[in-house]
Amino acid sequence: MALADFIPSDGQRRIADAITAAERHTTGEICVHVTPRCRGNVMKRAAKTFDRLHLYTTKRRNAVLIFVAYEDRKFAILGDIGINNAVPVGFWDSEVDELGRYLKAGRQVDGLCEIIAHMGERLSQYFPGERDDENELSNEVTFDDGEDEDDEETDFHNDDYGSME
Repeated sequence: MALADFIPSDGQRRIADAITAAERHTTGEICVHVTPRCRGNVMKRAAKTFDRLHLYTTKRRNAVLIFVAYEDRKFAILGDIGINNAVPVGFWDSEVDELGRYLKAGRQVDGLCEIIAHMGERLSQYFPGERDDENELSNEVTFDDGEDEDDEETDFHNDDYGSME
C-alpha cells in the first residue's frame, strides 16, 4: 500500500493544515511521518526517524513526532528532550489511546488531525506561542517506503507507543 492509499493527498493537506493551526498557539513543532513497515521496536524506529529528519534542531528542542507504520499496525509519539524535560511522565498517554482508536477504525486522517489539535493545546501550556515564532520544521507529512535494515525483531513495552490491533 502506498502513502496515497493510507493518507490520500487531500488528507495530507488536512494534516498539514492541522499542524499549521496547532502551531499557532505554541512554539512546539509537530511532525507526522508515515512508513509501511516497522519490523522491530517502534520507539527505536521512531527515534531513528526523528534523528534522520533532524527534528532535534529546533531552538527549544520542542519537536514532537507522530510515527505511523501502517502495514505493521504500529505507531509512536516521540518528543524531543525539551518537551520530555518539561512535561510529566505519560504526557502523551491520552493521545496514544485516542490515536489508536482512530487508526483501528480506519479513520487515520480524522485521528491525526484531532490528535494534532489536542497536542497543540497541550504543548501551549509548556511552550506558549510567541509573536515572532518561526515555523522551524515542515508541516507536510513525510514518508518513506521501506524499513530500516537495523530494525530489531524484539519489542518492549513503552507507554508512548501503540498498536492498531
